Parts: sequence; structure tokens; C-alpha cells
Amino acid sequence: MKSIVVGARRLSHESAGTLTHSYRESHVKLKLKILIGSTRPTRAADRVAPWVLERASAHGAFDVEVLDLRDWALPMFQEHVGTIGDFSDPTYSDPVVRQWNRTIKDSDALLIVTPEYLHSIPGVLKNALDSVFVSFALRNKPLAAVGYSIGIAAGVRAVEHLMHVAIESEMVPLRDTVLIPKVDSAFNEQGAPVDPMTEIAMTVMLDDLAWWAALLTQGRAAGELPPAAFRTRAAMAALQEAS
Repeated sequence: MKSIVVGARRLSHESAGTLTHSYRESHVKLKLKILIGSTRPTRAADRVAPWVLERASAHGAFDVEVLDLRDWALPMFQEHVGTIGDFSDPTYSDPVVRQWNRTIKDSDALLIVTPEYLHSIPGVLKNALDSVFVSFALRNKPLAAVGYSIGIAAGVRAVEHLMHVAIESEMVPLRDTVLIPKVDSAFNEQGAPVDPMTEIAMTVMLDDLAWWAALLTQGRAAGELPPAAFRTRAAMAALQEAS
């Protein structure tokens, strides 16, 4: 067991990744949006989010912005061809939807803080993700998640569902997440987690997020494939023309 621990430590140090280190040391930071996915007046997110923000800001690779859904009065999803207008510069059904898409577009990575409601994410969070429409603002970007609950499940089912949403949005969801059970007693008076494994999980996740964000930022800059839906339609149109 000791040899395994020593080997893991050596591997961790040796494979930290030059991409992540380059962003930590440069003046150019990766744009990380931290999305708070609950709006309830008594939400436990107010215990979790300050610690998440502190850790992400201290990491060194990120320029962090918090997107609290309490501050975004997004209508229930109602976009369609008639509300889009110009696909290259959509107008949407409401100016706030347009601003939301532009804000998400101006990111290199997303970190979502979510509770678990009925084995899933809050409806307000799902609506916010649904509202990222036509802009493909989530595409080819990494997603990290911090889940929590008042019970022992720690938001794991909400995070699992969130990853399915992320895949459909053509994001790159991270395997390693942060899960916080019994959130009412999970933090001390200083706002730090009482379970050291929570701190370790956050370190692993932020390092992974920085690595993927750096890699995918370079990939997007080098040139992206058109969305699969567009390529599929073009291929079908070509078949129809040939027949």
C-alpha cells in the first residue's frame, strides 16, 4: 500500500500538465463561469458557493465570474425559428436570453453548483441550459460540477443527470466531481469543509478542469467542425440533390 501511495504522489507531480501550468503562470487566464443552479430563498448553495468561488479563484488558472440564476430572470424556454431572426446574431424572444447566450459564449469552462431535487437538477437550472440555444455557446467546453444535498446522496443523481445534459450540449463533462452530503453540517464556522476529502476532490476537479479548458480553448482557436446537426442536414441535402 505504501508503494502505491508513493507512486501516486510521484505520478501526480510528474503529470501535472504543462498546459495548466502555462495558464497559471501567464497573464491570460481561462474564463471560468461558476453557475449557481438554485434560486430558493433558503438554498444551501449559499453555504457551498463561497467556498467554491474561493477555491476556484485561488487555483491560479482561472478568471472567475459567478452567474447566480437569481440575477437572471430567464423566461421559460420558448425559443423557435421565429424568435431567432438572424442565426449569426440571434435576437431571441427576450433581451435577457440574448445576453445569457452571449455571457455563456464568453467562457472557456463552466462549473455548476447544484442541489438535487427529485433525483435531478432544479428546473431553473435546466431552463437556463435549455436557453443556450442556437448560439452553441456550451459546445466544446468542459463542465465541472459540485453537487450537494441535505441527505447522504450528496446530489449524485443530480450531477449524473447534469452530465447527460452536458453531453447533449456537446460539452466535455468531467468524470471527477465534488459531492457534499449532509450539507447543513458540511462546513465549519470559517466556511471550510469539515471532511478533508471534499478539499481533495475540489483540487482534483479544478486541476482537471484547467487542463481540459486549456486544451479545448486551443482546439476551438485552431478551428471547430460545424455542429453535427448542420453536417447531417448538409449530407442529407447532398443525397437528395444527387438522387
